[in-house]
Amino acid sequence: MSGEPPVVEDLLPRLLELVARVAPRRAVLGIAGPPGAGKTTLVTRLLTAVTAYEGLSGRVAHVPMDGFHLTNAELDRRGRRDRKGAPDTFDTSAYAGVLAAVRTEPRAVVTAPSFDHVVGEPVPDALAVPLTADLVVTEGNYLLLDEGGWGDVPDLLDEVWWCALAPDARVQRLIARHVETGREVADATAWVLRSDEANARAVAEGEARADVVLLDGVVVSARRPES
Repeated sequence: MSGEPPVVEDLLPRLLELVARVAPRRAVLGIAGPPGAGKTTLVTRLLTAVTAYEGLSGRVAHVPMDGFHLTNAELDRRGRRDRKGAPDTFDTSAYAGVLAAVRTEPRAVVTAPSFDHVVGEPVPDALAVPLTADLVVTEGNYLLLDEGGWGDVPDLLDEVWWCALAPDARVQRLIARHVETGREVADATAWVLRSDEANARAVAEGEARADVVLLDGVVVSARRPES
């Protein structure tokens, strides 16, 4: 690495060791962090990297937390549409159930929902974790949150990587993201400061519990894996 700080591609041997450590069941890697910190970018880089890594190629499945959003109709029924994305706007029981199912031994094919960002709705059974998957990657804001029904999730993750980013850069990234979906700048800014930042404060304590912390894609701390 020529003295350069490690990045996600340098963590692939760590993942291979994780897979070996929990075999014969599947390993589950959680990618957590506040909104706008780069979780999706990190997962995309990771999924690309494993395709060229001999030990993990063809052995990794992806189950994002986003698929477990409650439907808009259910959010309307609960009066929570204006806080969509908050901890209580997800089906936490279903999410924990899928994570538990992928960890079972003997293995089974496990289906999971995806999320259609165009229409803003979950799509049931759109994803499948095949028998051949030895590692399942999942990402979301609330993987290390112990409140509001999320308490079962941390124990279902074999390792958690935390995405961090300077608050100002993170907020600007979120505003730009909302503008790209059609919001006016003022409306996007108000949403980020009211909703996304409330969610960021709710998960902030999770960073101290993560196994690996990455700041804008660069590893800044990593605990020694358990033997």
